[in-house]
Amino acid sequence: MRARIFKPAKTAMSSGTAKTRDWVLEFMPETPREIDPLTGWTGSRDTQAQVKLQFESQAEAEDYARDKGIDYVVLRPQARKANLRPGGYGDNFATNRRGVWTH
Repeated sequence: MRARIFKPAKTAMSSGTAKTRDWVLEFMPETPREIDPLTGWTGSRDTQAQVKLQFESQAEAEDYARDKGIDYVVLRPQARKANLRPGGYGDNFATNRRGVWTH
């Protein structure tokens, strides 16, 4: 049984960083996915692939994997620069804007 330990990236749908602080231990699938001949849906008999465990730190996740005898790979997160503007969102509606703001 193999697993990967990583910090999830932020979603593409928002600029916030919610749900990116915890580390996740996720099992890698042991069997390939199969196409059901009747429905055409893709499925697998591997139930471990559905399990995602969250930990507050990388060390906790590694300790858990070692205690349970799980082979794991740690994927390091890529650092990203914070997207901060001096005025923030409220600057879009400021009365002292230099340019005209239209829809």
